[in-house]
Amino acid sequence: MNELGQVLRAWRERLTPEAVGIPHNSPRRVAGLRRGELAMLAGISAEYVERLEQGRSLTPSPQVCAAVGRALQLSDDEQAHLMRLAGHAAGPDRIPLLIPASLHRLMEQLAVNPLGVYSAAWQLLHWNPLFAATFGDPSSSDDDGRNLVLSQFGPGPGRLRLTKTERDAFESSLVSDLRATTSRYPSDPSLAALVTKLRRLPRFLSLWAQPTVGDLQSARKIVVHPQAGEIALESSVLTIQPADLRLVVFLPRPDTDARSKLDLVATMGLQQWV
Repeated sequence: MNELGQVLRAWRERLTPEAVGIPHNSPRRVAGLRRGELAMLAGISAEYVERLEQGRSLTPSPQVCAAVGRALQLSDDEQAHLMRLAGHAAGPDRIPLLIPASLHRLMEQLAVNPLGVYSAAWQLLHWNPLFAATFGDPSSSDDDGRNLVLSQFGPGPGRLRLTKTERDAFESSLVSDLRATTSRYPSDPSLAALVTKLRRLPRFLSLWAQPTVGDLQSARKIVVHPQAGEIALESSVLTIQPADLRLVVFLPRPDTDARSKLDLVATMGLQQWV
């Protein structure tokens, strides 16, 4: 067992089932949560929790670290420690990946809307259940599939429908935002690797050649949901400082039936777990 495994086990054993709302009536042989319970709360497999604790998986992704940190109710300092142990070093030359507890509290107040938290490189770090129900579950994608820029310029259309004018404006704004990020983190290796991948995509490369720098702007989108049909949304982008994160909240557009359709999608999403 390495240090990462040791600290994960210690954090798991200090957290009682009652603290996370898990009822139990029979005596337990060990203190704290079982591995399967932590896995359920974090949305990962019990086998993966075992591998992490036994030191057989040394580099969990930032998304896994964030999910485990939330499930274990870690403080901001403990989450930062977990990120460092997992190889996601923090520093002025690295894109921040830690989601502070204050942002989680804000997201709880906005949970009636689909929302996601992205890094400055537009890597999806956290999403709520309604986001997954509306756009498709990101946990089924790899890290590249959870990067907004890669997915936007990649071949798959996903559930979003944009006119050519809307797509051109959104992509131009997205690339301008990414260029600003590269100037803030010129030494971040993951960001350099991302840009290298993107430069192989012709649409991205043509926009990257332009000198525009700026923040991603709010945009209107149509989501084509397999059961609810077309949902008219507007994305609002909030930059969270000093964490340099992007909270994207998808609001129903006025004078449409989007609110009722989101409520329907939320109900269908909840029924999966009944």
